[in-house]
Amino acid sequence: MDPERYPDFMEQAIREAEEAFKKDEVPVGAVVVFENKVIGRGHNLTESMHDATAHAEIVALSAAYRYFEDWRLENCYLFSTLEPCAMCAGAAVLSRIRMIVYGVKDPKFGGCGSIFSIPTEKRLNHRIELIGGVREAEITEMMRLFFQQVRNGKEKIN
Repeated sequence: MDPERYPDFMEQAIREAEEAFKKDEVPVGAVVVFENKVIGRGHNLTESMHDATAHAEIVALSAAYRYFEDWRLENCYLFSTLEPCAMCAGAAVLSRIRMIVYGVKDPKFGGCGSIFSIPTEKRLNHRIELIGGVREAEITEMMRLFFQQVRNGKEKIN
């Protein structure tokens, strides 16, 4: 995949994050790309589904599994607006994702370098290349606006 296309695919992940924002979900979006085509997309649904596993990345990976009718996503790229957590990074490793491209680091839950580095852990049977900081400024601003609204009482998120 051409690295010049990373911002284009991140744009689609940002659109998914905007959908989450509209639903009063933490604004995280993700897409799975195979051969320059989005084959899975998702945004956070943890609050509306009352499901701690309904992260954007898991939703997007599940859509990609359905596309291939297989859990193996070799040669696929996962784009996420936020650094995937340990659960999502682990799911990407198990899925054999080739690369994770994310926008903003997550110092509280990051599983791709901030707290853990699951995709590059040598003891696992698959490793994933990581690229961070794609469209970081605008994603940071969206997150800032969301949490400002939460602090101002618009929506209470646990």
